Amino acid sequence: MAEYYNYIKALHLIFVITWFAGLFYIPRLFVYQIEAFQKPSPEKEILGKQLKLMAKRLWFIITWPSAILALFFAILLLVIMPGWLQQGWMHIKLLFVFLLILYHLKTHQIFKQLQRDEVKYTSKSMRIWNEGSTIILFSVVFLVILKDSLNWVFGVVGIFILAILLMLGIRLYKRIRDKNPEA
Repeated sequence: MAEYYNYIKALHLIFVITWFAGLFYIPRLFVYQIEAFQKPSPEKEILGKQLKLMAKRLWFIITWPSAILALFFAILLLVIMPGWLQQGWMHIKLLFVFLLILYHLKTHQIFKQLQRDEVKYTSKSMRIWNEGSTIILFSVVFLVILKDSLNWVFGVVGIFILAILLMLGIRLYKRIRDKNPEA
């Protein structure tokens, strides 16, 4: 099975990318769905119906299958390279994968609520939620590329700086949008 390692790794990366694409876009659709609920009729119903359909297709045709296939190929890689499980960087990566799975499952819960027209979050909270997958992606990519050479203190500080910059970006966008609703 080792001769198929690069093919399996390529498939793993492809499905990780498509999984993240879904996780990046679905909260954006949530933002639009939540904002559509505040519109007057018939715009509210028309937009709501279309956005639900878009979210459903993205979630079940791209995001869920990609998540399952990314995890399947990851397990195959660990079967081929069991020594990775002895390395510290892999333990940290698996922690981030666990957080990503929790993020995915919580996003699924939000998806189901919005499909039932239950709005429990603000569009601002969904913009912030959208950055969760970005932070996990940055963490995993740097961890996998740098492995043991990663200085954990700088890594942790870097993730916090990234989170702060993302939050500042959200605030800046809100100010711009408040001044110009078409932005």
